Amino acid sequence: MTKKKENIFDVNLFKRLFKYTKPYRVVFYGLIVSVLILGALSIATPLLVREIVDQHLVKQDYDGFVNLITIMALLLLATVVFQLLFIYYSSWLGLKMVKDIRVKLFDHMLNFRMKYFNNSSVGVLITRAVTDMERISSVFGDGLFSIIRDLLIMIVVSSAMLYVNWKLAIIVFVMLPIILYATKVFQRYMKQAFEEIRNEVSNLNSFVQERVTGMKILQLFTREVTEYKNFQEINTRHKNAWLKTVWYNSIFFAILEVLSALTVGTVVYFGGLRVIIDGSVSAGDLFMFITMIPMLFRPLRQIADKFSTLQMGLVAANRVFKILDTTSQIDNSGTIVAKDLKGSISFKDVHFRYVEDEEVLKGISFEVTAGQTVAIVGATGAGKSTVINLLNRFYEINNGEIKIDNTNIKDFTLSSLRQQTAVVLQDVFLFADTILSNITLNHPEITEAQVIQAAKDIGIHDFIMSLPNGYHYNVKERGVMLSSGQRQLISFLRAYVTNPSILILDEATSSVDSYSEQLIQNATDKITKGRTSIVIAHRLATIQKADNIIVMDNGQIVEQGTHQELLKKENGYYRNLYEVQFLQSEVA
Repeated sequence: MTKKKENIFDVNLFKRLFKYTKPYRVVFYGLIVSVLILGALSIATPLLVREIVDQHLVKQDYDGFVNLITIMALLLLATVVFQLLFIYYSSWLGLKMVKDIRVKLFDHMLNFRMKYFNNSSVGVLITRAVTDMERISSVFGDGLFSIIRDLLIMIVVSSAMLYVNWKLAIIVFVMLPIILYATKVFQRYMKQAFEEIRNEVSNLNSFVQERVTGMKILQLFTREVTEYKNFQEINTRHKNAWLKTVWYNSIFFAILEVLSALTVGTVVYFGGLRVIIDGSVSAGDLFMFITMIPMLFRPLRQIADKFSTLQMGLVAANRVFKILDTTSQIDNSGTIVAKDLKGSISFKDVHFRYVEDEEVLKGISFEVTAGQTVAIVGATGAGKSTVINLLNRFYEINNGEIKIDNTNIKDFTLSSLRQQTAVVLQDVFLFADTILSNITLNHPEITEAQVIQAAKDIGIHDFIMSLPNGYHYNVKERGVMLSSGQRQLISFLRAYVTNPSILILDEATSSVDSYSEQLIQNATDKITKGRTSIVIAHRLATIQKADNIIVMDNGQIVEQGTHQELLKKENGYYRNLYEVQFLQSEVA
């Protein structure tokens, strides 16, 4: 079986990327005009040098010499101006395109299912959104237009050589097939090297991001030496991938320099003989060719270099487009706007699995009356948190039906459904921002005055004011400046200010100190009053007042009832669980 030949340049991928230039077509066509002008100006200096040598230096024509030098200076000034415009606007176009693609990518990622993030490396996604984007900007900034400009210069220079002296031109052109072949080989190897580099950059980003995030665990378990060695290995692979490109460049550019020097030497030898012997080549022609040979070979070398930049940008674009082509969004075809919900909830024979052949929920059914507080308890892995994930439509159920106020949750618009539901998680995530911003999440309709009043309502205003700058205290990344209990209180306030119809507390008091727990309990009593609440807890003492307790085991509901009703069941799952916790608290 023959291996399919790999394309050095992906035309379809480039066409897709080219579509993003559409809003900036005026600049795009302006760059094309600049390229044409630069191509024309490139040949002006060699032609003027030929004219100066043959018509004015030899004849000692001072006035004509000065006039041509003046014209040459003006043309060089024009070249500088157009070159400046070309460099600026080609980079400008690339950055504008990247801005548009990055916004589109981030918006696309915002709507991915949780399953996608569960299966994806954070470091890789960051690489796609940041590092790869910078590579894409170079496709137009340092790639395409530079290649077009250099190709045009080569065409103009080659034409001028043929026009002035075709014999000397043939000597120059003999070297071109060798250079073109070397360039083709160089491009193929460079594309493979750049693919390897992108993979190693992603691996490096993922490794560093995870280790920095989990630094506390590494230090607690004294894994510094092991992780240092792992990092050395990854960093070495990253270095070696880059060294391949350095090696390929070193070989290629050395070959070009040798060929260029040989060509100049050959032209000087044969051209000089013709100047001396029969005058079939003028001194001006010889000077012109010596000037133009680097102009022909240097763009060819630059084209290879820019082509590598172009390839690297296209590799990055291909990776980004793969994410943009990923269809991992929750179906948002619902048309009903969830507003002022009463909060009744119904699960009917709901089945769900995160992966095939591993069912997490095995046909559970239960009802929650509007305004009730319902607790869900069970061992780790029983499916408790899965219930709330499905209620918020972070995942889609495989079978069954979930209703709120007798309406299937799929019939609601996704954003309005989630706006009516507030969740307080055990692991509270806070952004590196002020307490106020973490509470409002920059919602324009939630004012600071409303936040302060809400904090007073649930009894945590004094705690916030005890911090430096109060509500404007910066909690740093992931809220590291606060204790777990303090982060939990911020999370309660964040849920309360949204005035949700349904409140979900997922292990909200499982890892806080006694003082914070009392504040949280008071806050819980306040924010659950008059609204449907679902409380997931390991500590049964916190849910004794619940209107209904659902006991889950291995993805099924095994018991339901109030605290007192469940305690009356001989050998009941809840009763056994409660007695174990009670005995543990007695021993403690």
